[in-house]
Amino acid sequence: MPTALPALAARGAVAAALLLAVTACADSSPAASSAPSPSGRHQTPARPASTASSDRNAAMNLQVTIDGQPVDATLNDHAVARDFASLLPLSLDLEDFHQTERIAYLPRKLDISDAADPAPVKAGDLAYYAPWGNMALFYRDGGSASADLIVLGHLDIDTERLAKAEHITIDAAP
Repeated sequence: MPTALPALAARGAVAAALLLAVTACADSSPAASSAPSPSGRHQTPARPASTASSDRNAAMNLQVTIDGQPVDATLNDHAVARDFASLLPLSLDLEDFHQTERIAYLPRKLDISDAADPAPVKAGDLAYYAPWGNMALFYRDGGSASADLIVLGHLDIDTERLAKAEHITIDAAP
């Protein structure tokens, strides 16, 4: 019987640790996340490492011209957007697709192995449609988020003007 006691204690410790881990992961109430610590200070929950909206934070300004007119544009900070930036400068003819976006085919497909979480596209978004290898400029809001459609950045342009665009040049801003 004395040899059974350490085994029971070890199993009890493992069970207690598992219970604490499950309880900590399952309790997402605001009271639990801002409870005072033993020192009496309030702890604030950490922000998530990556979300679709945080991936839209602009990392690079772009120099964009649509039909000869300059347009303010930014490129998001994620791996697929950086791969897109490696193709710059680009000069592409645009065509309409589905009365929602203007599209053009890139010189090569982008590496999407480290793609950001899917996010729904909005009017003005510059996106990449992985199955076809094309860039898309949305002049209307898109549907729900899709892993095949990666938001690369955003253009500050009137959507009516974008809907009629025929040519785009894109380069990194100086």
